[in-house]
Amino acid sequence: MITIQQNPQSKIKDVSFDNLVFGKTFTDHMFLCRYRDGKWHTPEIKPYEPLTLDPSASVLHYGQAVFEGMKAFKDDQGKVWLFRPDENFRRINRSSHRMQIPEFPEDYFFEGLHQLLKLDHEWIKSGIGNSLYIRPFVFASQSTVQAAASEEYIFMIICAPVSTYYTGAEINVLITEEFSRAANGGVGYAKAAGNYGAQFYPTSEALKKGFQQIIWTDADRHEYLEEAGTMNIFFKIDNKLVTAPTNDRILDGVTRKSIIQIAKSKGIDVEERPIRVSEIVEAHQQGLLQEVFGTGTAVVVLSINSFSYRDTTYPLPKENPVATLLKEELVGIQYNKKQDPFHWTVAVH
Repeated sequence: MITIQQNPQSKIKDVSFDNLVFGKTFTDHMFLCRYRDGKWHTPEIKPYEPLTLDPSASVLHYGQAVFEGMKAFKDDQGKVWLFRPDENFRRINRSSHRMQIPEFPEDYFFEGLHQLLKLDHEWIKSGIGNSLYIRPFVFASQSTVQAAASEEYIFMIICAPVSTYYTGAEINVLITEEFSRAANGGVGYAKAAGNYGAQFYPTSEALKKGFQQIIWTDADRHEYLEEAGTMNIFFKIDNKLVTAPTNDRILDGVTRKSIIQIAKSKGIDVEERPIRVSEIVEAHQQGLLQEVFGTGTAVVVLSINSFSYRDTTYPLPKENPVATLLKEELVGIQYNKKQDPFHWTVAVH
């Protein structure tokens, strides 16, 4: 079903795996499938190489593109594992549906993914923190500047070896009331490319002030907390773990839902409900705000050192026992060091 052209000259010998910069080094092969004439055609795996696009390619003018982020892990025995790939597959098709992009066939996706990982398995290094970041994406490729959904698309998967995303840095975040990530009825729940492009300017302004990320608030009144940068966010308040519910503004994070399930299995109370900024500030003032952490594919679980709101900084405890426990449990499952009672991991054969 898939045509495979193997790269005759691997780049792996030129890569320093001890000095990786996230998302800048890519493996030897890529997966590609084209949609035209109303159907997806035969997929192919070929050497990683630049694409040629017409200047009028629809994606360059109207931003019709979505993507996913997932990882492959190698255990101590050299076996490669995927973590909940079915969730990523379903989500990229949900995102595609919202952006009027044809949904991608399940058999093409999984056969292509497994074949790609088998070809590039040497790029996946064992050891906690090492993984292969997998980027499936699809974009409008028709040559037209007509303001309408494209009639041609390219679906691709590329892979990048990565190590720990943040290395010991303290993460200080700014609660923003000036900018919004998404609005009701929009595409906030989809991994649409434009969602992330629109974040760069507000985040760069926060970086200038010494913050590493923004906590987004709702577009209507800037009253409720939603996401932190590209992460879902959790608050431990009076021994309860609280996070915003998913909706049409908030991404249904795979790591988020995994952390919730692990926490519940450990007997930790979890509440998914709207969270006011004022509630977090008040909980901090009363000494009830015990931990704040973000979750995502890249960062896994990331404890937050402080948050700032209306020119006041609120430092958080240095100890993060719940975040640490949940991260260790999740990472243990991903690297096949702990039992997987949830049946999340999938072996690559």
